[in-house]
Amino acid sequence: MDYGKYKYEAAQKAKESRRKASNVSLKEMKYRPKISGGDFDTKTRKVAGFLEEGHKVKVTLTFRGREMHHPEMGRRILDQVVTAVEHLGKVEIFPRQDGRNMTMVLGPDRKAQAAAERAKRKSEADDSAQAAPSDEASETQASETEASETETTPAGDTADQGAETPTTEPTPVTAAGAAETGQQTQQEQPSDG
Repeated sequence: MDYGKYKYEAAQKAKESRRKASNVSLKEMKYRPKISGGDFDTKTRKVAGFLEEGHKVKVTLTFRGREMHHPEMGRRILDQVVTAVEHLGKVEIFPRQDGRNMTMVLGPDRKAQAAAERAKRKSEADDSAQAAPSDEASETQASETEASETETTPAGDTADQGAETPTTEPTPVTAAGAAETGQQTQQEQPSDG
């Protein structure tokens, strides 16, 4: 038996098992009972990002001074966090107070994330189906506008003013076209050439 080959295969198996193992870490986000709306939204977006990446999130709410006597304020903030990220995660450890901190742990919920992703794709497909006919109509209108602009643009009004425009003889007007435009008809004369 070749020892080098055995050692190589063992290393490959170990590498494969490390690749398949999920590496879940615990992230922490700190809140306060009197947090402003903008700060709450920013921190909650960060929590949602951690859950999307597959991390667990420990949400810590710190009380100071007289805030300790009103744990319901903290519980309300934690409930708002849970409702904001319920499509990405679920509560693994429910809120409990440890001294002046109230903590809870959120974990990623793959089923809820998959359902939210399906709903998002469905709504995008519906939006694109409704927008497609109007896009085609606007493209048709734009091409008609471009065609009419090229027809009505005088020969001297081109983008390159320095270029000479070739002179052409006037085209003969037929009787039917003259009646529509009010012009006199020209008789075509055969050329001997």
